[in-house]
Amino acid sequence: HVQLVESGGGPVQAGGSLRLSCAASLYTASSICMAWFRQSPGNERERVAAINFDGHTRTEDSVRGRFTISRDRSKNAIYLQMDALKPEDTAMYYCATIRPSVDCFWSFLKGHVVQWGQGTQVTVS
Repeated sequence: HVQLVESGGGPVQAGGSLRLSCAASLYTASSICMAWFRQSPGNERERVAAINFDGHTRTEDSVRGRFTISRDRSKNAIYLQMDALKPEDTAMYYCATIRPSVDCFWSFLKGHVVQWGQGTQVTVS
C-alpha cells in the first residue's frame, strides 16, 4: 500500500512562492502517473497538474504559467513549484497517484485516483 506524504505548505503573501513535495513510500505501477489536486472550503476538489513517468506534464488553466510540476524518480517524489501566488490559490493541496492506463493525462482528467496523500495547507494572504 503506497503512502504519500506531502510537505511544504504554509502561509505566504500574495506574489510569493512555495514548493510542495510529495514522497511516495514505494514504487508501484500507479506512481507512474502522479498529480496534484487542491480543495478550498466550500468547493470541490480540483485538478492542478499531473506528470507521467517520462516527465511530460499537464497543468490546468487556472495555474498554468505560475505552477510547475516535476518529479525525481530516484526519490519516488513529485514537486509543485508555485510562483506568483494569489489569495485564490489558498487551499488544501493533495498529492495523488493516478490509475495506470494508456494515457496518464486522460486518467487525470477523469479523476481516476488510486491513492491520496493527507494534504498540506497553503494559505495566501
